[in-house]
Parts: sequence; structure tokens; C-alpha cells
Amino acid sequence: MPSFDTILVDARGARGEIRLNRPEKLNPLGTLTLRELARAARWLDERPEVKVVIVGGEGRAFSAGADVSAFAGAEGDPGAIREAADAGRLMAEALEAMRAVTIARIHGHCVGGGVVLAAACDLRVAAEGTRFSIPEVDLGIPLAWGGIPRLVREIGPAMTRELVMTCRPFSAREARELGFVNRVVEEDELEPVVEELADALARKSSLTLRATKRAVAAASEQLVATAGAWSDADSLLSALGDLESRAAAQDYLTKLAGRASR
Repeated sequence: MPSFDTILVDARGARGEIRLNRPEKLNPLGTLTLRELARAARWLDERPEVKVVIVGGEGRAFSAGADVSAFAGAEGDPGAIREAADAGRLMAEALEAMRAVTIARIHGHCVGGGVVLAAACDLRVAAEGTRFSIPEVDLGIPLAWGGIPRLVREIGPAMTRELVMTCRPFSAREARELGFVNRVVEEDELEPVVEELADALARKSSLTLRATKRAVAAASEQLVATAGAWSDADSLLSALGDLESRAAAQDYLTKLAGRASR
């Protein structure tokens, strides 16, 4: 078992699990976490007996989204900065490339990059009270990591434009109506429902599960390709240096702090 600092990883027989493990921060997706997620996906993929992998978060949230401040740690080295900005794309591609069927177990908050992480999974089950949001545009940055093509695949271009451009939050029920999540269940039913789904899949043939997953992936890529997501990192870095975008982000954060203090 490899060592991880920000996630928990387990594999037992046909079942595997990846769990974000920074509950005190609502499981943010910093560069280290993104790289560990990609490494965990590759490690699990080396175990052909693993048919199903559950992806979830410890504590009160699935994920609070991207930790943009993590880019500051690479300051002064343009190559390292771009690698940090591109880590989310590589994470999503590593999860999608897994042979095992992945199930996102979503609860609490699923924000920004957390939505991309969920979108990279094959199936998604959400607790009734889950609050989804994609606040990147309010923060003066584009939704990166291949998030746009993945959302277009799942919910279509019109709703992708609306949710990404307006940054409005949406409920688990709306996510289900849009086709983003497969099921919405009561909070106390989330764990057993996901476990039951994982067990049902684990009893099926590895060959047929993988053939089906690959066929759906090939069809999805023909509909909306993710190859262009390589340039998302450049758009993200451009926005971090754009004065209007930085001003918009500061205004948003000031308003957010004001609401929190009331």
C-alpha cells in the first residue's frame, strides 16, 4: 500500500475505495491531493481483481473544491506553476482511465473542482441535502481540469453555460433532474445504498464491466472530446494574472466574508 498524506486508499478483493481525508478543511483539492488521487487511481488499476472503486470524502463534505492558493507554492518557476495548474486535468483523466467502475458518494458540499472529480466518476449517488456549486467565474477563473466538456456530456451545453456562468448553487434534486447524478437518497441511506450498488457491480464479470465502461467512454469522447482540456491550465494561469478577474474575485470574497460575519 503506497503512502498518502491527504487521502485514504483501500483495496479488498473486488472492492476499492478512495476517500478525501482533510475533513477540517472540507476536503479541498490542492495540488498534492490531486496528484495523490491520480497516483491512487493508477495503484488501484494495477490490481485486476478490483472491479469497483468508491470515491468519497471524510467529514461533512465531499469536497470544497480547488485550492487555488496552492499555486503560490510554485511561485518563481513557470514550469512548476503550470504543472500545478494542470494537476486537476491529470487527476480527472487518471480516474476516467481506470478499468474499475467508479462510484462518487457525494454529501455535504460538492464545489467547483469537486464537481469535476464527481464528473470523472462513472456513477454518482448524492445525499438529499448535498449543495452543489461551481463558483469559479465569481472567483475570476475559468472552470478548468476538463470540467466543461465533462459537464456538457452529462447535462448538455445550455445548463453547463447557466451553472458555470451564473455560479448559482443547485440542489441534489436538481442535479438528478439534469442527469448529473444517478440517484438521490436520504443522508442516512447514502452509505448503505452506495455499498449495495458496489456489491451488485462487484458480482458481475470483470470483462463485461470493462467492455461496457470502455464502450460508453468511447461514445462519450466522440460526442464531446476532452483532448482540448490540455490548454485549461493556460486559461487558468492567464486569469490569475488578469486584473479584472482578480478584482472580481476580491469583490466576491469580500461579499462572502460579509455574509459570513452577519
